[in-house]
Amino acid sequence: MPDAFDHLGFVKSGLVRHSAEREHVAVPPIDAPGTGILLFAGDRVILRGSDAPTALLTPNDLARVAPAGLTVFLGRVEGRPVFAAALPEHATEEFAEPAFRVSDLRGIAAEGAVAAEQLGLLATAKSVLAWHGRNGFCANCGTATEVKAGGFRRECLSCAMHHFPRTDPVVIMLVHRGDTCLVGRGPHFPGTMYSCLAGFVEPGETIEDAVRRETLEEAGVIVGEVRYRASQPWPFPSSLMIGCIAEAKSDAITIDPLELADARWVTRDELRTMFDGSHPEEMTTPKPLAIAHLLLRDFLEGRV
Repeated sequence: MPDAFDHLGFVKSGLVRHSAEREHVAVPPIDAPGTGILLFAGDRVILRGSDAPTALLTPNDLARVAPAGLTVFLGRVEGRPVFAAALPEHATEEFAEPAFRVSDLRGIAAEGAVAAEQLGLLATAKSVLAWHGRNGFCANCGTATEVKAGGFRRECLSCAMHHFPRTDPVVIMLVHRGDTCLVGRGPHFPGTMYSCLAGFVEPGETIEDAVRRETLEEAGVIVGEVRYRASQPWPFPSSLMIGCIAEAKSDAITIDPLELADARWVTRDELRTMFDGSHPEEMTTPKPLAIAHLLLRDFLEGRV
């Protein structure tokens, strides 16, 4: 993987997914020796605290709160079966420091609390567990569904409908024109952070057209050529961020106030001050774990 991706969160994973194993072979027992288990208590992750913190816990760790709730067979890492397990939120009381620590996934990613390959595992686990939490009943007939295929399918015993985990595609774009790029600030953004524009891909829409539509809707800027740069899983709850480079054909900005609190064109020199913390208005950029940081860095360093 190129060096530019080294700090990008959730893109690395040692997981061999073994979808055929989930479907056609008995799922290995969760208490088998060597099994790795990712434990989630609500939105918080339980880590083993040590000189080398890890999210891959053991069957003995899970036994502290047995019986477990929902468990999902994710696949294998270096031949070891790996599961994700959902625990009640109060289960964190059984995992006291310093042997353990509890944190949310954003915090773990931001501080690099575990190896990058484990962030990808945690992203898969969180997304699938969150999907189960929202899909206990059949969207076709309303009957309660059952977990199948190791947790990667739910089935309705009434109408026989199969339901699968979903990922929502989101375009995020570095829009540039000459020596400037477009940055925006959502109403919910922390502090004075500005980022790339982004939005969900709609049914029947290409990635390129989603970039053009979202940029026009949010900022009133017309976009021409669009090219793909990189992608990033974003497990909040389960999106795929599709990073693109887009060339603007107009520069007048008309923001949609429901989507943006502000948007503006910035030069490379101004963007540099946003990165180094010296901007006169204290404007900042997203953290390195976010794909927006990578796209803005591309522009700053002349790769766009």
